[in-house]
Amino acid sequence: MSQASNKRSGAGRYLPLFAIALVAAVGAFTLRDYFSFDTLRDNREALIAFRDSNYALTALVFVLGYVLIVAFSLPGATIATLTGGFLFGTAVGTLFNVTGATLGAVALFLAARHGLGDRLKARMEASEGMVRKIKQGIDENQWSMLFLIRLVPAVPFFVANLIPAFLAVPLYRFVISTALGIVPGALVFTSVGAGLGAVFARGETPDLGIIFEPHILFPILGLCLLAVLPILVKAVTGRKDLVK
Repeated sequence: MSQASNKRSGAGRYLPLFAIALVAAVGAFTLRDYFSFDTLRDNREALIAFRDSNYALTALVFVLGYVLIVAFSLPGATIATLTGGFLFGTAVGTLFNVTGATLGAVALFLAARHGLGDRLKARMEASEGMVRKIKQGIDENQWSMLFLIRLVPAVPFFVANLIPAFLAVPLYRFVISTALGIVPGALVFTSVGAGLGAVFARGETPDLGIIFEPHILFPILGLCLLAVLPILVKAVTGRKDLVK
């Protein structure tokens, strides 16, 4: 293979990431006014009517739309989650929200790994000192760290999708930790969405700060503690077989 072919092949690795960055940049400016409470409120009757007439199609389009929002890091993930609750109720809406978010996260994860993950992993493994120690620490505690970055509300969702790709986390671990780790937050916001009908009827805006209410936040923090518990036990006992 010629040097020119190698360069083209190398450049091709970055195409998925470039496409995601481009779509995300364009979407940030063109779609932010469409993914809003006002849009959902103004179109709620049409959405409900379409859902009642085409339930399966509505579910499919919704999940696909959620996948695209997450995969391309478009604005509107919170509105989409609320819409899932509004259209499908808390239980089914949470299922659809988690499915769409997980599939979109996997798409972004694979694009990032294809473009930069392997090279970054090689560089980190070849590094010495603190960089190598950090990577080894994450490798030894992957499950705990993966669940932790999903459970902590302060970690942006797209960041939690990219970091594992750059650290060569196995795909199955990423999928499991994502699908299970986002359930608490998705359940909270989907339940808020399920009550949007009454909120809109009163002319109000839903309170998204509910996730920081003690009765919601403390259980999530408890799950975070469970996620880091194996790391703490291992640090105290010196056993490295507790977390793999």
